[in-house]
Amino acid sequence: MTRPPTAAQRRVIDAADPVSGRLRGTEAQLATLVKYGLAFRHPRPPHDHFLTPAGHRIRETEPTEPQTSPPPPEPEAPAATGVFAARVGGEPEGAVASPARTREVHSAWQGLLELRRMTNPDGSTERPCGWERSHLVPAAALALEAAGHRPAGADGAGYRVRVTPQPEAVAVHEPDPEALRACAGTLERAGWQVGEYTEPRTRARYLLASPRRV
Repeated sequence: MTRPPTAAQRRVIDAADPVSGRLRGTEAQLATLVKYGLAFRHPRPPHDHFLTPAGHRIRETEPTEPQTSPPPPEPEAPAATGVFAARVGGEPEGAVASPARTREVHSAWQGLLELRRMTNPDGSTERPCGWERSHLVPAAALALEAAGHRPAGADGAGYRVRVTPQPEAVAVHEPDPEALRACAGTLERAGWQVGEYTEPRTRARYLLASPRRV
């Protein structure tokens, strides 16, 4: 794209799903973003539009020019549908499952696989991409939730994904040893390197996971 996006285009880009990059907007807006290489139309039904790596870069930067033009009427309000966030464990609704949530998680995971295909040099969907390495906690949590694991709720049961002092690793806590091992298997299948360790003070077992590069 040779010029910054317009105010309306920037709003569509900024409202994209933070994980999958799925877009909502008018057909004209989406077609224009595709034309400039900021979005692509998925070949499979329902043919949703997603940000390309260039589109993701636009969203992660501040606008380069003031958006002084009055906003045109928008037939759809992307923010009204809410913003998807992977459940890392400990959220008030963490243990609540619903068909709508299942659909959201499935869509986010498919979008992430598409992002892998587009951004990994060899087009591999079996290895984490750059976005995952820069968003370790939500990326690992999405892999777990998409595979059907239960995020920790008020009762304390379920997984929790947390940051660690290591630059490219997250910790996964799960009080049930069998469920912890299942989490390890899921992350390994999703392209993560996983090891199981013991917390020195509590003697609790936990996982240390990092995105595999090769």
